[in-house]
Amino acid sequence: MASFNISADLEKYYLKIKRNRWHWILYVVCRILLAYAFLVAGLVKIFGERFASGLSDLHPMGSYLEALHQTGYYYTFIGVGQVLASIFLLIPNTVLLGALLYLPIIVNIWILSFAVRFEGSIVTSPLMVLANLYLLAWHYDKLKYILPFLSHSKKVSLPKPEKYERNFPLLFFVGVVSMIGIVVWFANFGYKVMPRNSLQDCKSQFADTEHGQAGFSFCECIHSYGNPLDVCLQQFEADQMKPRQVNQ
Repeated sequence: MASFNISADLEKYYLKIKRNRWHWILYVVCRILLAYAFLVAGLVKIFGERFASGLSDLHPMGSYLEALHQTGYYYTFIGVGQVLASIFLLIPNTVLLGALLYLPIIVNIWILSFAVRFEGSIVTSPLMVLANLYLLAWHYDKLKYILPFLSHSKKVSLPKPEKYERNFPLLFFVGVVSMIGIVVWFANFGYKVMPRNSLQDCKSQFADTEHGQAGFSFCECIHSYGNPLDVCLQQFEADQMKPRQVNQ
């Protein structure tokens, strides 16, 4: 009875694919099309334009895209990630890096498209996921070393030490504690104003301060009128510049 070895059989099939010119052509086409799609979408975000601007805010996808557009630099951050992924796909030496960066972004778009039943990407997004997976499969010779069900990962990993050293890494743990402290401090004091989670909590940060009226207006702008954060921040800054009335 012939034995079945998943590692050997997979290697054999992979080598067959890598030698096939038609597979190579498909690989190049996938790279170009995926790069083009994310380059266009990413530049739209970097330039601050709303994606699919013709879609009504009442549409589920339109409502999501409008909210995403109002997140400020997070929206730009997504665009930068898309552009970087597209550039990496076009450079032969960074294709795998681009495919790995591309995958979580396009999977998120795919699930979102199905969740809101958006016709604009309900077909293209799953096809893009499959194309991305094909690029990753093309680079199986590199990815195989991190796959848990094959022996390759064990061959390239450092063996577990017979005995661990007991020297306490003092400087490293001081750095860890310091970073935790910096993150906690910035979360509490890094911003001049915060929208908080309710109107009452928002107003509480301005109680008994010289900017109380401007702060209350900021909170109303967020929680009562539903305006974007950037708009309310601009209003807050403008209200601060106004001369305060002095009771005669």
